[in-house]
Amino acid sequence: MKKNQQAWLLPIAGTLLLATAATTPQPPPPLERDSPGATNRITGSLRFGMNIRGKFLNPGGGLNPNYTGGSSRRAPGGKLFNYDDGYVLTDISHNFGGQTWNWGYLNPGQVNESGPNTIDFHHVTAPGLPGEIPTGDSPYMGAEITYNRELGVKDNWHHLHYGIEAAVNFMPFDMDYANGVNTRLASRTDTYSYTPGTTPPGAPYYGSYGGPGFVIGSSPINSFTSFSGNANLQGRYDLNAYLWGFRLGPYLESPITEKLSLHVSGGLSVGIVDATCYWSETLIPAGGGTPGTTYGGGGDTQVLWGYYLSADATYQLNDRWGLDLGVQYQDIGRYRHNFGGRTAELDLSQSVFVQLGVSYSF
Repeated sequence: MKKNQQAWLLPIAGTLLLATAATTPQPPPPLERDSPGATNRITGSLRFGMNIRGKFLNPGGGLNPNYTGGSSRRAPGGKLFNYDDGYVLTDISHNFGGQTWNWGYLNPGQVNESGPNTIDFHHVTAPGLPGEIPTGDSPYMGAEITYNRELGVKDNWHHLHYGIEAAVNFMPFDMDYANGVNTRLASRTDTYSYTPGTTPPGAPYYGSYGGPGFVIGSSPINSFTSFSGNANLQGRYDLNAYLWGFRLGPYLESPITEKLSLHVSGGLSVGIVDATCYWSETLIPAGGGTPGTTYGGGGDTQVLWGYYLSADATYQLNDRWGLDLGVQYQDIGRYRHNFGGRTAELDLSQSVFVQLGVSYSF
């Protein structure tokens, strides 16, 4: 009797074991590139940058109401004139008694122009000028080389790979703007007083912060603005920049199928911006007045710091070669520099990059 029971119990037990094995979740198969020793991967990618904005600030310079300096001239000590024909600034005593010796003027006619014991200072502005000129956020193309070093695999976590990722990339930028802006011209005159019975130094005169020197009132006793007509500002602005980027951070990679895997990473991002800028502006008064042209430019290099987050999918063609498609978010802040009187800005604080590349594992 016991032998008969064993005879039919054995097939039933075997059937139950097979059914249990078939229904137990199985971890994804290892990646095809998981051949012995394949712990390194190099990927070369084309890199398309988006949401990168450039702009030029305060076109017109001293004519722009948003510009902090009245002209490109500088007083002793390096501070900008706050008027077109002079300056009235704070001295070492913080203008004790309502007077300052940190002032200067350029033309003899400014003295007593509005009455005895006065000096007038003038500043022409163009209220219709915009505060900034955007250059758009067109896609830009660059390249990147990425190196991944695998540190280990968690087999009980669905063959999760982890390691360190390092990358170097390059992207050029060419941003330009050329257009005219119609505006009107406004002239502001501020009148300052000086002590009766004294005589100001002859023009041109440049007082200093430390003094001592001839003192005038530190605040205007009168101010008025007159409009002198319309004008057109023709401007051209060119910013050429090269961005060298470096990334370093940990990564995680999980197989989806035998050939397809998902890769995520994040960490430190560094950018070196090497820029040159050239600009020119011509103010053309309405009614046939004489145009005036100013221009400037220069070069500059800055280092920016930030972070990145990246996700990409890799399809293995065989145990060595694969195709990569990814997207990356990067924030390294804003690049800004004054190029001889006009400021250019490159916004890299919300950059998005799409990458398409080929990888080799070894």
